[in-house]
Amino acid sequence: MSDKIKFEQEYILRTSPKVLTTYLMTPSGLSEWFADDVNVNDDIFTFFWNGSQESARLLGKKNNEFIRFRWLEDEENGIDSFLEMRYTIDPMTKEVVFHLTSFATNEEMEEVQLYWENAIAELRRMIGA
Repeated sequence: MSDKIKFEQEYILRTSPKVLTTYLMTPSGLSEWFADDVNVNDDIFTFFWNGSQESARLLGKKNNEFIRFRWLEDEENGIDSFLEMRYTIDPMTKEVVFHLTSFATNEEMEEVQLYWENAIAELRRMIGA
């Protein structure tokens, strides 16, 4: 198995933190832009995309700040990786800065980057940014 490489990206979103919190912190919000559907059972989130599904454990969450998951497949394989969606307010411009941290193998990296470009474009469309 190939090692996973950290992927970090920042996006400026023209929205309020309150609106963004809804889209990042709730299953219904995540199903609007991140996945086709999201189910939650305790701390396990199951994400559905085009007939496939992946489950992740909620590692941490702080409203108006971040949400972090670890894919169960990585957890079972002892891979120290996570998916984190965090946002801050730029003190100078007052814009919302969305910070994404994800991991992918070298072979998957191009596909992961394309997925995130499309997902963020959908998020922008949903929030009217």
